[in-house]
Amino acid sequence: MNLNIKAEQQHTYDAIVVGSGISGGWAAKELCEKGLKTLVLERGREVTHVKDYTTAMMDPWEFKYHLGTSNEMREKYPIQSRCYAFDEATQQFWVNDKENPYNEIKPFNWLRGYQVGGRSLMWGRQVYRWSDLDFEANLKDGHGVDWPIRYKDLAPWYSYVESYIGVSGQAEGLPQLPDGVFLPPMEMNCLEKHVAARIKEKYQDRIMTIGRAAHLTKGLNNRGPCQYRNLCARGCPFTGYFSSNGVTLPAAAATGNLTLRPDSIVLEILYDKDKSKATGVRIMDAHTLQTTEYYADLIFLNASTLGTSWVMLNSVSDRFPNGFGNDSGQLGHNLMDHHFGVGAGGDFDGFEDQYTNSGRRPNGIYIPRFRNVNEQTKQGDYVRGFGYQGGAGRGRGTSFDGIGVALKVAQSEPGKWGMGIGAWGEHLPYFENKVSLNQAKKDKYGLATLDIDCTFKENEQAMRKDMQESAKEMLEAAGIKNIYGYDSAPPPGHCIHEMGTARMGRDPKTSVLNDFNQVHAAKNVFITDGSCMASSSCVNPSITYMALTARACDHAVKEKKKGNI
Repeated sequence: MNLNIKAEQQHTYDAIVVGSGISGGWAAKELCEKGLKTLVLERGREVTHVKDYTTAMMDPWEFKYHLGTSNEMREKYPIQSRCYAFDEATQQFWVNDKENPYNEIKPFNWLRGYQVGGRSLMWGRQVYRWSDLDFEANLKDGHGVDWPIRYKDLAPWYSYVESYIGVSGQAEGLPQLPDGVFLPPMEMNCLEKHVAARIKEKYQDRIMTIGRAAHLTKGLNNRGPCQYRNLCARGCPFTGYFSSNGVTLPAAAATGNLTLRPDSIVLEILYDKDKSKATGVRIMDAHTLQTTEYYADLIFLNASTLGTSWVMLNSVSDRFPNGFGNDSGQLGHNLMDHHFGVGAGGDFDGFEDQYTNSGRRPNGIYIPRFRNVNEQTKQGDYVRGFGYQGGAGRGRGTSFDGIGVALKVAQSEPGKWGMGIGAWGEHLPYFENKVSLNQAKKDKYGLATLDIDCTFKENEQAMRKDMQESAKEMLEAAGIKNIYGYDSAPPPGHCIHEMGTARMGRDPKTSVLNDFNQVHAAKNVFITDGSCMASSSCVNPSITYMALTARACDHAVKEKKKGNI
């Protein structure tokens, strides 16, 4: 008995964080800096900042396939290899699909990174604040449930996060896209500036600006600045962009309060029904398959939307027969992603004497939402809206005349300028878009796999027509020639913005979490990754996860000190 007590004491912390990605890293930093002994559990391998970015400084000719994709890679990574950021230099940061199966009830690309830092190593780094247009949307048009917070609740936390991670961007004064705390913006090239000027001249309801990105345009806190290498998905040795590995986890470790345990698959949340609170988690070691229990007063779930869903659904007990905290029956439902892969492009006659002056800029342009913003922009065939990302550049010459030196010279000449914009659209929260456990199909650990049943519906399809036509219209107005539209119709998941399966809400009967991201039925459990979202907006969501996490950590520690948790 004494040995058991000693073992439990050795495995007891003030807080446990499940996951070390964008939101998990923030939870670790905030809790450690507030004095809590914090255990971070990561199911994947250790990745140490700089040391484990093994391909970061390699040239294309140093790779076996010169950054191509081999048959062997496609065999191991049939889903992951569909991602723009997957190649021979980054494959080590993506999961082996054969070893990490899931079940597509409908097509769904689950793109994952199981390692310390998670997908913060490979993310697109675009950061845009939500506005009350987003937080009030569910209430106004009747889709989903009302958010229990508004922009004013999150605004100071956006500022807090932006000041720390470093966000380059241009203030524009738009109510639907609030300005933030910005470092100097990256520069648009000559054609982008031309298109931006023409859009401003032609339209009263839209603008084009430089992307707001978690890239340092000047040094900050002994980091960066960005070197304009545009090799970000390999890991950045200069810490020019924000990642858990380079920023929040080192900050947590510097306090002396962090314990990081990689290769730790969290199986379930432990619950004491007499105390009506969670007591800890049970994990499986990814190598030995041995199980261990860890205990804490506070538990933060940040395993990514579908990872957190799996843990919650797998945590069954007499109190929670349908999954942890699932009194509402909403757990696993309302899965959303952004729909994209639609837009337009073309070329431009002019600027032959200029080349891009922004180098290998790891960023593009942004055209904020301009549909359903007010009564004047209200659409009759769909609700919500979309924004555009894209950019301009010059390719190589198209002449293939001659051989040898003549051919090389012809190909060394720059080609015509081209401009492309692609849309990111909001996905409504539909109850029937869901994930559930499949106990009949196991993974290599003998654990249940996820069934994913998610699709885009009529509202999204109607929006996509406008996304393409508006893109073509704007490019034509800007003087772009040979315009073409496209719609590659990628399935949900492909945008890597999955969210919504443990949504926040005002009523425990219709939601899983309250206004501070606490599980309604277990107030010492917080969920601040994408699963907490009640709607999806149309902007990249990561900065909202970070702000929600910082806010929830502040609340959790205050409540703990008051004895309420």
